[in-house]
Amino acid sequence: MQRKFFCAQIVTSIVIILLLPASSKSAVVDPAVLAAQKQRIDVIKAVSPSVVAIFGGSGQGGGSGVLVTPDGYALTNFHVVSGAGSFMKCGLNDGKLYDAVIVSIDPTGDVAMIRLLGRNDFPVAKLGNSDTVKVGDWAYAMGNPFLLATDFQPTITYGIVSGVHRYQYPAGTFLEYTDCIQVDSSINPGNSGGPLFNARGELIGINGRGSFEKRGRVNSGAGYAISINQIKHFWDHLKSGRIVDHAALGATVSTGADSTIDVSEILEESDAYRKGLQLGDEIVSFAGRPMRSVNQFKNILGIYPAGWTLPLVYRRDEKKTKIYVRLQNLHSASELQEQAGQKKMIPDKSPMPEDKKTPRIPNPHAKPTVTPPPEKYKHLYVPKTGFANYYFNQQHQDRLLQTLTDRSDFSDRKGTWTLTGKQIDGDEFILTLADKGVGFEIGNEVFLQSLESGILVDEPPGTGGLLAALHHFRLLLSGQTKHFTDFYYLGSEPLDGKNEMVDVLVGTQTGAISRWYFSKSDLSLRGFDFYLTENSEVCTIRFEQFQTLNGQDFPSELDVFIGNRPVMKLKIERLKLETLEDMKK
Repeated sequence: MQRKFFCAQIVTSIVIILLLPASSKSAVVDPAVLAAQKQRIDVIKAVSPSVVAIFGGSGQGGGSGVLVTPDGYALTNFHVVSGAGSFMKCGLNDGKLYDAVIVSIDPTGDVAMIRLLGRNDFPVAKLGNSDTVKVGDWAYAMGNPFLLATDFQPTITYGIVSGVHRYQYPAGTFLEYTDCIQVDSSINPGNSGGPLFNARGELIGINGRGSFEKRGRVNSGAGYAISINQIKHFWDHLKSGRIVDHAALGATVSTGADSTIDVSEILEESDAYRKGLQLGDEIVSFAGRPMRSVNQFKNILGIYPAGWTLPLVYRRDEKKTKIYVRLQNLHSASELQEQAGQKKMIPDKSPMPEDKKTPRIPNPHAKPTVTPPPEKYKHLYVPKTGFANYYFNQQHQDRLLQTLTDRSDFSDRKGTWTLTGKQIDGDEFILTLADKGVGFEIGNEVFLQSLESGILVDEPPGTGGLLAALHHFRLLLSGQTKHFTDFYYLGSEPLDGKNEMVDVLVGTQTGAISRWYFSKSDLSLRGFDFYLTENSEVCTIRFEQFQTLNGQDFPSELDVFIGNRPVMKLKIERLKLETLEDMKK
């Protein structure tokens, strides 16, 4: 027995001696591994301050978000804030809790913008370019899964990009993820709305859907993030305080016999149809991207806001044609409002699969517990139908209207306006704008738009309602925006589908709609579009230059188009503006 024990000791000693050199050698870590580890730690340290832990105003539920501007604007998911109320509590990794208010929501794209309050120097995430993301790239998903971050320190998961340009069909017939990023980084309930960073610490997406449906409420290795480039398109829309909508072409496409992407259905009232697109045409490219599949078309269309004008190239009889198409709304206003009033689409408080407790049936008569907003911030929320928070829309309206007043103040010129000049072909004209009507004398012809009946018509014929459009223009410049039944800030878009970005104000009166465009670079008024009805052909008026007339800055020329066809160019030489007092004399 003693001999066996002694032999065992010898064998053990030999094994230990033999293993010592190997253990010593394995302790030397490759410097590249250490460098990669340090880079990860540095990136996490740099981006963590911008990650937001969101808690509902009632103390129930929550999710994640990410700060994107120093004055507190943050991105999250619509389904995170839909049941949280108008005001929320948000924690940062500095350990502090901040009040936050809802700004805008995008129910279709599952995006929302909130604003944290109390500072103007919040840490922010650096925006990346999601179009450069490739399969195999490293990705950090950060947030507040299972609402674990009670100390506001974000949970970080690390993985790779599993797919790009993914299309997720509408969930609940409404929510739709287009052109999104698929990752295997763990995305669990509560991660919703949190940031997805690339290896350089750049924000490339907002974490959204995980494949929970068939696997319970835990990560399944397939998570989806809304691309940051999609959100960039909606940036100013999300600051507008509105319930924003995504775009529709007014046509559907299908795969042709030769694997082409062909128009299978088209609405005659759509702008695409008016610009020349027909059944059977092949879509070659849209928004500058080539079309190779129906899925790709849905992906590209879904990342743009309703109302944007974008280039489309189609082929018919071997001939390519390029048109600029204004996209229409994907949903009706009532559908959007209904979605905005719903509770969370993915309730983060539902039991986990291993939770054996039976869920309680909620009392339908119980009053929801809602924490009242802080007194000093109450004014930051203004309810209005069609808006998530009308307060922010008012701020943008005031900002743009003030730019008009700063350049020229027409507020006391509410009487008759008389514009005289020449058309480019030499015919002299007189335009008279008054409360009762708009008159237009050009050459030997006279046209009149009465404003007393409330019925607006296409005068002169074939212009899309130029005289009615100029009536709207006078109301805008003279500060009479209260005469519009609806008036709001839309967001921003590329002017005429080109590169120049403009802020957009929209006014509606007796069914007619005007969209005014302000350059984001110098805030000058670049022109406006006018629609006699929602589905009528557009009367386009553009201003190239301004001049000083009667002490006021006023357009030198009015370039008028119907659709994309030039109608006339009016050179303005004189401007007479009457006040209401002048008219009483």
